[in-house]
Amino acid sequence: MSSPDPQVRAARNQSARSDLRGPVVAVTGAAAGVGALLTERLAASEEIKQVIAIDERRGECAAAQWHILDVRDPAIAEKLRGADVVVHLALDLDLETDGAARTAYNVRGTQTVLTAAAAAGVHRVVLCTSAMVYGALPDNELPLSEDAELRATAEATGVGDLLEVERLARRAPRAHPGLNVTVVRPAVLVGGTDTALTRYFESPRLLVVAGSRPAWQFCHVEDLCSALEYAVLEKAEGELAVGCDGWLEQEEVEELSGIRRMELPSAVALGAAARLHRIGLTPSPAGDLAYTMYPWVVSGSRLHDAGWRPQWTNEEVLGELLEEVSGRRTVVGRRLGRKDATAAGAAGATVALLGAAAVVRRARKARRRI
Repeated sequence: MSSPDPQVRAARNQSARSDLRGPVVAVTGAAAGVGALLTERLAASEEIKQVIAIDERRGECAAAQWHILDVRDPAIAEKLRGADVVVHLALDLDLETDGAARTAYNVRGTQTVLTAAAAAGVHRVVLCTSAMVYGALPDNELPLSEDAELRATAEATGVGDLLEVERLARRAPRAHPGLNVTVVRPAVLVGGTDTALTRYFESPRLLVVAGSRPAWQFCHVEDLCSALEYAVLEKAEGELAVGCDGWLEQEEVEELSGIRRMELPSAVALGAAARLHRIGLTPSPAGDLAYTMYPWVVSGSRLHDAGWRPQWTNEEVLGELLEEVSGRRTVVGRRLGRKDATAAGAAGATVALLGAAAVVRRARKARRRI
């Protein structure tokens, strides 16, 4: 006997779950990345009554009820009607996206979702930013508590957008009485992700700025999804930091990865990164380097107090990250082609960085000739 059609199977599952008392949960950005993983997880949970999936394309989770639209469309309010909780994951943090377009999408999308959720009678919105909002600073406590001041600036990729999302989260309950907002802040996210921090491990040498003392804490996407589920089920509320327990010192990272360090004076490293970004040769601004220089480790105490525990260790997540980036080569945030990667591997990243000044001089001469 042939198995039922997936749509028929999904309808049967939904009918069987209709008597559940758990929440109806809407997930934006549900077709890919963390959104897709969370949608599948919630759809399989016996504590969730129904999952509403929202994205600009249909994803693979047949058990969810799909709505195809842009999160900036005010019509989303109608799609959220009947939901108890909204998890907003439709953020663009792609390194290659134009900065102004990225900010416009992230801020307008979050504003629209919060307003639409309030209009639809949703009682809780869960937002996901990053522990980067605490800032990477030499005087940071190890680890930081969830209540630590957000001291980041907008100098690193996407952090300005995340700070604005945090501001909107604080304003929303005042602007929309009855709407509760939970913010989840993961450490360095690993598991099918591409960020300035994951690209750090694609370099032929690990850049270490002289005098800095990095501390590395990771968060696997599976642990992030389980933390988001805790927030959905209101097992933990407020600002929630999430990551592996503890952290790795730079020396431990080098020993585990087998990648040797390249140590440069601060002025050389930051100056080269700034110039290369300014003339458009790399997607990463100099502000990204701060997160490889100074600690921004979080305690995750609120989730721990609620009974949540990470399933991954920092060592395990670093191992997975190294497998994911194997074969890729990046210098100061710019991913190289095969030919470039061979040259970079032979010459070393030091040459690439110290050669930045020559690249900048050539670019300036070219502009003067125009």
